[in-house]
Amino acid sequence: CIKLNIFLSALSVYCTKNNGRIDRGSLTSFIASIFTMDAIKAKASELGMPLESAEFALAMDAADPLAPLRSEFHVPALGDLACVDKGVVSDVSEPCVYLCGNSLGLQPKRTQTIVNEELDVWAKGGVTGHFPDGPGTRPWVSIDEQVTGSIARIVGASEEEVAVMNTLTNNLHLLMVPFYRPTAQKHKIIVEAKAFPSDHFAVESQIRMRGFDPTKSLIEVKAPEGEQVIRETDIIAAINEHKDELALVLIGGVHYYTGQFFDLKAIATAAHAVGCNMGVDLAHAVGNVPLELHDWDIDFACWCTYKYLNSGPGGIAGAFVHNKHHGAEMPYLAGWWGVKLSERFQMDHTAAFMPGVRGMQLSNPSVLTTVALLGSTELFDKTSMAELRAKSKLLTGYLEALMDATFNTEGSKAAFSVITPRDPERRGCQLSVLFERPIKPVFQELEKRGVICDMREPSVMRLAPVPMYNSFNDVFRFVQLLKEAIAICDTQ
Repeated sequence: CIKLNIFLSALSVYCTKNNGRIDRGSLTSFIASIFTMDAIKAKASELGMPLESAEFALAMDAADPLAPLRSEFHVPALGDLACVDKGVVSDVSEPCVYLCGNSLGLQPKRTQTIVNEELDVWAKGGVTGHFPDGPGTRPWVSIDEQVTGSIARIVGASEEEVAVMNTLTNNLHLLMVPFYRPTAQKHKIIVEAKAFPSDHFAVESQIRMRGFDPTKSLIEVKAPEGEQVIRETDIIAAINEHKDELALVLIGGVHYYTGQFFDLKAIATAAHAVGCNMGVDLAHAVGNVPLELHDWDIDFACWCTYKYLNSGPGGIAGAFVHNKHHGAEMPYLAGWWGVKLSERFQMDHTAAFMPGVRGMQLSNPSVLTTVALLGSTELFDKTSMAELRAKSKLLTGYLEALMDATFNTEGSKAAFSVITPRDPERRGCQLSVLFERPIKPVFQELEKRGVICDMREPSVMRLAPVPMYNSFNDVFRFVQLLKEAIAICDTQ
């Protein structure tokens, strides 16, 4: 009866918001958000604490089984941030509120030790560091194997389907060589609207390089008028509409701007049904949401590692090719690092290449950026994506509920709208918030108070409480500081 009453109340609110118009997908998301926030409120009630209280946040942290992972990271202190106004904060030794893991993850404490170990190997052994009998414990000739097993588990693949190499856009270009082979009849690429600019530039340049016109060959699927979230049904409809001319579907796993987590399995199924390949940019998805690239039958994917995988600025990237393509006759760009390790140093021009994405490696991976990634994958090995996902839903749900309770109170004009799907299953940890005001002055006041997040002018703030190192108290502090920042701006 309680659940039925919640459902009926949610349906009533939804219909009011949408002038009586019901869309099955958006209604499902809306109902899911109601149940999620109801669970957060129920937890507060169970503990006998107000949702808006500091005590509730601290109690949630005390009960969090992943809380010890936070101590494995360097969280910048207020006094170390140039943007902080030392006259505004009370204790400069206090950690900042860091909600920017969707741009750059925090540094694991072991990373510096691991990187220094390899610098020491280089100092003591020079080139001998490449080999098992050198002075180190991680031979550089196979340094990527230190992380590929962990990365394969994170993306839902076998190790043979994954390579750690290059940077994201480099890998996207490399993978489009075998997977985008346009013909006069089939040359179109479907992407999501407002894709990350680097993806857009890469796709446009690939189309031009193959002799086609992006204005005719690039199809962008947009959100419906007046909405922010792209419907998977519209992507699938576009696939079917352009099926006779379609060569590739390329989607961002989690949209960088809205935080929407696409139903990649459903889109891949639709793409394959019309005979085209499916590729994914996982920059904002890897380490953030559960992935099953092999089981979802994704043809190829690529990602960076400096966001949710915490490898450091400009860190080494990753790539995936489904093993169903191993042994297929496909064109690709080659280099010596794609040669089987047993033959690589024979310097034979007829050497055998490894199958799949491993054979697409061009040069030896950067040792220092690879072991910087190792500093983080060791932490991922201590937990699981399922455990991280469970906390993420609670943490972002708490942020959502607390912001609604603080700023969008009943009877008052809403201060913001959430443009990320309200359904926790259709988003990662990021919450993109569209404010009813220019956000830059508020953002600047937040920076003065030690909040590090992301602003997209004129009015959007992207907030990413990362379950690996963020706490419920971080979320509570953020909302309090946001309230303070808004109040300051209102008086200016």
